[in-house]
Amino acid sequence: MRRCAILLTALLPAIAQADYGSVRVDEVAAVYDGDTFTATISEWPPVIGERIKIRISGINAPERRSRCDTEAEKERERELAANARIYLVERLRSTDVVELRRIERGSFFRIIAEVWADGENVGHEMLEAGHALPYVTGQSGQAWCGL
Repeated sequence: MRRCAILLTALLPAIAQADYGSVRVDEVAAVYDGDTFTATISEWPPVIGERIKIRISGINAPERRSRCDTEAEKERERELAANARIYLVERLRSTDVVELRRIERGSFFRIIAEVWADGENVGHEMLEAGHALPYVTGQSGQAWCGL
């Protein structure tokens, strides 16, 4: 029993970071903010593929519900969040093929994945356009405050 526990402890980080491959998105149902949207993937069973939340890996977009300290910072982040969301809506809705690559499971039952639109990495585009910052673990709550 102890060997099993030791083996599981050693394997858990690898299991948590498993890459589940890639898949084509059939429908972008809704865009929540600049790094999270809801999609339907028909090749997956409906219980997991219908209206599943997707978070774009590697980026941190401004939050609609800002956690900044001052009202001015909150208002600025909300404005940036609205712009990032509009950018992502237009980008995903104007493309022929949306694909998820390097799929992982994240918190809140979300999928975390690289998002590709017509062969272009949407996360990289969001960074280049200034609609996102590189994701840093533990920093997401106030990354946009003071900018």
